[in-house]
Amino acid sequence: MDIFNVIVMVIMIAGAIAAAVTRNLLGSVIIFMVYSLMMAILWQRMNAPDLAITEAAVGAGITSVFFIIALRKIRVMQR
Repeated sequence: MDIFNVIVMVIMIAGAIAAAVTRNLLGSVIIFMVYSLMMAILWQRMNAPDLAITEAAVGAGITSVFFIIALRKIRVMQR
């Protein structure tokens, strides 16, 4: 197993745990974005570019934007 794949998987595990235990909802969304980008990198490393592009676009892109819009709607991000 390549050392780069191991590093990406460790970052993914740490990101999943951090997203679950973080109290700040915006921070949790940002950690989720990092998790999705790491998953896209892992898909690319496994020679599945179609899944990598989909994960990056949907997981890190559209879903994160929807989460941030939802946070604004429930007024969590207002100071």
